[in-house]
Amino acid sequence: MKLTNRVAVITGAGSGIGRATALAMARRGCHLALADIDEAAVQDTARAAQALGVRATAHRLDVADRDAVRAFPDEVKAAHQQVDLLMNNAGVALGGTFEQVSEADFNWLMEINFHGVVRMTRAFLPLLHRSDEARVVNVSSIYGIITPPGQAAYSASKFAVRGFSNVLRHELEGSTVGVSVVHPGGVATSIAKNARIPAGAYGIDVERGRNSMEKLLRMPPEQAGEIIVRGIEKRQARILVGSDAKAAALLERLAPVGYWNILKKAIKR
Repeated sequence: MKLTNRVAVITGAGSGIGRATALAMARRGCHLALADIDEAAVQDTARAAQALGVRATAHRLDVADRDAVRAFPDEVKAAHQQVDLLMNNAGVALGGTFEQVSEADFNWLMEINFHGVVRMTRAFLPLLHRSDEARVVNVSSIYGIITPPGQAAYSASKFAVRGFSNVLRHELEGSTVGVSVVHPGGVATSIAKNARIPAGAYGIDVERGRNSMEKLLRMPPEQAGEIIVRGIEKRQARILVGSDAKAAALLERLAPVGYWNILKKAIKR
């Protein structure tokens, strides 16, 4: 897929993988409609993209806000006239075991990580269908492949994104719209530091979990962004980001039930 003079909509574009992917696309001449709940951060990403010579607009958007998402395609169309690529990247994290996490917190995460993906896709498909070649790119996670303890809500949301993306790909077969699902491994973003902590979690356990998570986040976002964009250019249905994501996918395939016992031993070592 040639990205020059295409228009991409990217959520969660203020930082991390969203920002890095946006700038990787900008370097290829792709124009951008960038969305994030953090208005200052997404404006900064837009300025960085503009400096690379493309048209980039910044939009404050909460993907959990149904009315805002419903109105967003018209806003993008007014600014860019077309949409060729939608990247659903916005996401949040939530620490704690299933029994520690309240129903309200679980639903909060699902509204952003999964329902946000669904409603953005529903909102933008009519515009994508008008393109001669378009793509929906949904960001899942390595935790949409494996399921470590303490990640019940997050893993559930990322498995849902994976399943939704795969079904959508089958349903859109034969149209001009392709679908990619992205599984990043340990990318050095602020998601662990910004994770919501449930009221039932103990402080020492929270810090231990956060520190353990941050040690796994090693790949620079810029490297992840390049991998994702290369996958889009190759029209890959599944984009695994990092050797850890590739290893986890292989191990889960070889031992779909027993892989966690193998991983536990590796983690201890």
